[in-house]
Amino acid sequence: MFLLPTVVLYGVFTVYPIIGSYWYSFLDWNGFDTVRTWIGLGNYVEILHDPQFWNSFKITVLFTVVTVPAKVILSFLAAMLLNSPRMPWRGFFRTALFLPVVTTTAIVGVVMQFIFDPASGPINLIMLKLGIVSQGINFLGSPRTALWTVGGVYVWKWFGQTLIYWLAALQTVPPDTYEAAAIDGASSIRITRHITLPLLRPFAVIITLLSLEEALHVFDLMLTMTGGGPSQSTQIMELYIYNTAFAATVPRLGYASAAAVLFGLFVCAIGVIQLVGIRTAQRARTGR
Repeated sequence: MFLLPTVVLYGVFTVYPIIGSYWYSFLDWNGFDTVRTWIGLGNYVEILHDPQFWNSFKITVLFTVVTVPAKVILSFLAAMLLNSPRMPWRGFFRTALFLPVVTTTAIVGVVMQFIFDPASGPINLIMLKLGIVSQGINFLGSPRTALWTVGGVYVWKWFGQTLIYWLAALQTVPPDTYEAAAIDGASSIRITRHITLPLLRPFAVIITLLSLEEALHVFDLMLTMTGGGPSQSTQIMELYIYNTAFAATVPRLGYASAAAVLFGLFVCAIGVIQLVGIRTAQRARTGR
């Protein structure tokens, strides 16, 4: 009885759309007409030969491969500093780094458009003032810089979340282990290398896999900052599906559903890898 509202809402807004996507993927349907033509695997065959689909897939993978290591490694280094009792203002820096996480992503995307504006954005004004560049750089308007600009904003936006993961992991390291190593004359680098890193290896697996799956879902940030442009250089899979289903001149909901199913299977594969990685990390930590 108590679970019934949750079950109903979950079924209506999650389970039903997933089942509907699989069904629509076998139809030639624009999402509006009452006529729905059954074409079987036709959408899937067309998608597998669609260069735009593979381009979006490549951009998604490239974005993930670059941003995940940057976020995981930088947040780990920050966590090491903020976990040290000798670090002043630790509470202030933790709060400051976590604030972007609770900020609405769409608002962040809109604000970043002004910040990176080539004519009046503060980033370009500072670089012009310092003489770093002779003219403003169109960070979001150039295919060479747009994806990496959004990637930098993404790392900054979710940096605090990964930082909290690392801080929680560091709390599991027994303090007497550090004290014993310090008494034996071990330097900070040796303590980090031979004590901290081995003990945090199971957590590193989990944090990396969580960050990997999170990086596959940046639709709101990418939509508000670039909309997939310029020249589709930032059109990740989620934007490709959205544009095909709703923003195209001739919407193709069936075709977009097939793309969503394939992308969903890819995300599920990442989820399976995550599950295996978590279990492996737990076994490594318990020694079983």
